[in-house]
Amino acid sequence: MTQRNLPAAILEGIVRTPLLIVLVVLVIGVQLATDSFFGWTNIRGILQDSAIIAIVAVPVAMLLIAGYIDLSVGSTLALGGVVASLVMDRGAGNPALAVLLAVLAGAAVGLVNAVVVVVLGLNSFITTLGTLTAVRGVAQLVSPTPRNNFGDAFGLLGLGTVGGIPISVWIAVLLLIAAAVFLALTPAGRHVYAIGVNREAAYLSGVRVRMLPFWLFALSGGMAGFAGTIVVARLNSAPAGQIGAGFELVVLTAVLLGGVALTGGEGGIFGVVVGVLFYGALNNSLVLLGVTTFWQAVASGVALVAAIGLSALTHVLRVRLASARARRLAAAA
Repeated sequence: MTQRNLPAAILEGIVRTPLLIVLVVLVIGVQLATDSFFGWTNIRGILQDSAIIAIVAVPVAMLLIAGYIDLSVGSTLALGGVVASLVMDRGAGNPALAVLLAVLAGAAVGLVNAVVVVVLGLNSFITTLGTLTAVRGVAQLVSPTPRNNFGDAFGLLGLGTVGGIPISVWIAVLLLIAAAVFLALTPAGRHVYAIGVNREAAYLSGVRVRMLPFWLFALSGGMAGFAGTIVVARLNSAPAGQIGAGFELVVLTAVLLGGVALTGGEGGIFGVVVGVLFYGALNNSLVLLGVTTFWQAVASGVALVAAIGLSALTHVLRVRLASARARRLAAAA
């Protein structure tokens, strides 16, 4: 590395992981202020909350990279939880069947979104905003009164541990690894980026510009439905009007904070992990610091605006860094 390009390399590193620095500062600051952040009980709570976000954030991030958005995941989570609660009412059902039907219900919502957006060509923001409302209504129609007491076997999904670590965290880790491998090491993963960068150019290059987003929408719905079973198992209750309310904004905030661009074609799973952990740590820190619920809502809103701003700023800086690198190469030639 020469003296000439060292500043550019340092700047590029900061641009690619700015939130990681903020996360470290936040964690250290809260630990010094409360002396309780690094307690295992607190860390486990953050990981459990973050795992649910991560499970849904993975397909949402891939959709954003491909140039689409799914705002219906919060309501789909509620529907999946309600379907699981119907199967497990009073602990009399089969946990595996409950999870399977919840995932299928969520995937069905994703397929509806896929048909309307990918096949019919409607805007994904408007379409999924509509299904957000419609699916929430369906969940409340299916279960107008909350069900509870689903049995110990089903409760393991939300509260069980393996090696002292919550099962939901293990599931999230496996999903994140699989997504990272998919995006980085498979042709289909590279095609997701190509679609987000330039859909027409990708099509002319032989990329299946409809097939990949179609199945990503189905995956987004299915994972939201699965996350719903974890939430219901953890709460041992399924209030259709409350679970998952606003969750789509939580996921979107975490994904954008992690560096996935609203414009498509940029982002990665490492950034999503950092974004999810930052959001979980931020909310936990506000509770530890005794911040009221109202100010927590304000902080969440500010985080969303900051995430969108950070996404736009990161995109601009990356473009400028790429242009500067191209000029240096041209000058060297």
